[in-house]
Amino acid sequence: MSVIHNLKKTLFLIAFFCLIIQNKITAQEQEEAAFRPHHQIGISINHVHVFEGRDEEGNRETLTLPAWGIDYTYQFHEKWAIGLHTDFIVEKFKVEKVYASGEDKETVERSYPIAPALMGIYKPNEHWSFLLGFGGEFAKEEDFFLTRAGIEYGYELPKGWEIFGTVSYDFKWNAYDSWGLGLGIAKSFGGK
Repeated sequence: MSVIHNLKKTLFLIAFFCLIIQNKITAQEQEEAAFRPHHQIGISINHVHVFEGRDEEGNRETLTLPAWGIDYTYQFHEKWAIGLHTDFIVEKFKVEKVYASGEDKETVERSYPIAPALMGIYKPNEHWSFLLGFGGEFAKEEDFFLTRAGIEYGYELPKGWEIFGTVSYDFKWNAYDSWGLGLGIAKSFGGK
């Protein structure tokens, strides 16, 4: 009777440990399968702020300009993504080129500039994204090379939708700086 009791105990312990191991393996597979690379398209309404703006008389004026943002992002890793993020300012304005040297400072007009940038994106968690990239600001008067840095906070909605807030800073080489604040909506597809 003691041998049968010990055998039952041994079989019970073996079955118990097999269940624990199976649950751990299943949980790890689910964690690894949770992320799949995916694409995302987003649109945002923004306000772009320019401290070096000029009014019609040439006086310094801080400008707040309406803009749209259209973003394409490919998230290839749980924490990393790349994207093409483009801002469209929907006004004409004048600005002083503050990074020009000495006497070269001049006031230039910008007509509905478009500013695409190729962005590297780091996502430390599911909500926050930190962005850094390079691109250009293109307008009929003159084109400027730019460096863009930004922070986004996203909140996932059902069926691959997301709402997000964004803050970005554009450093336009040999020209001027601007920073933007926006609110947008995005849709993920292709694997999420």
